[in-house]
Amino acid sequence: MAEENMTLVTEFVLTGLTHHPKLKMPLFLVFLVIYLITMLGNLGLIALIWKDPHLHTPMYLFLSGLAMADASTSSSVTPKMLINFLSKNHKISVAECFTQFYFLGSSATTECFLLLVMAYDRYVAICNPLLYPVAMSNSLCTQFISSSYFVGFLHLVIHVGLLVRLTFCRSNIIRYYYCEILQLFKISCTDSTVNMIVLLNFSVFIQAFTFLNIIVSYIKVLFAILKKKSEKGRCKAFSTCSAHLLSASLFYGTLFLIYVCPGSGPVEDKENMFSLLYTIIIPLLNPFIYSLRNKEVIGALRRLMKK
Repeated sequence: MAEENMTLVTEFVLTGLTHHPKLKMPLFLVFLVIYLITMLGNLGLIALIWKDPHLHTPMYLFLSGLAMADASTSSSVTPKMLINFLSKNHKISVAECFTQFYFLGSSATTECFLLLVMAYDRYVAICNPLLYPVAMSNSLCTQFISSSYFVGFLHLVIHVGLLVRLTFCRSNIIRYYYCEILQLFKISCTDSTVNMIVLLNFSVFIQAFTFLNIIVSYIKVLFAILKKKSEKGRCKAFSTCSAHLLSASLFYGTLFLIYVCPGSGPVEDKENMFSLLYTIIIPLLNPFIYSLRNKEVIGALRRLMKK
């Protein structure tokens, strides 16, 4: 029995969102439609921004970077989930599991820093409009975007490097619909204390640093807007910030609900529900949040359709 327990796991089993066979096909269709709309919305927005010269401005360059991160977040989770809805075999290899965690985590980290630089962009545009063309050149924006992705990729190299040192022999069941790192810690037969400390410190630092700086930026923006004498100027300034504020609120609000707020009902069900918001629903909503009331994006789409 002891020998059996020490057998090393080479693949995991994802329990998924439901155990009810009758729900699997309806859920497959729902999430397939969501995924297709998500990819069409995000990749279409990227293509529109790069195609239309009128959108070659810092705000839209950042938006294209955010859309790419959202597409990556959704693609790291949804295809495997869709396959598992149709298949009785919910197995995932250790290498595939770590790869899924790497791309999901790096996309999330990248999004934190992109939301930060987007807040800084709005701060400079509203608080220092005369310096904006110099302070936020396209080349500097490209550097900000590249740095955000670099930090995201580098951050997850650390966690995956620490994951590789763990061995799994207790169980191969991951009670989640994707390879969630805390679930991996639970089934590890190697002490994961170091992993947990590193994960906690990096996560708290990155999320607190980016969130607090976004808050500070928008407090300064709010005071600058309230000082404007023209009501039209105030409305225009508010409208340019509202989409980003909504996107940041959804992103950080979901993280808060997952990791801070206790909820009623089974913990796993609560975490699965909030994780769906973060991994699937937010990437679906973001391109529409930034596009539907944006006259420049709608104008670019009309120009493209006329051609």
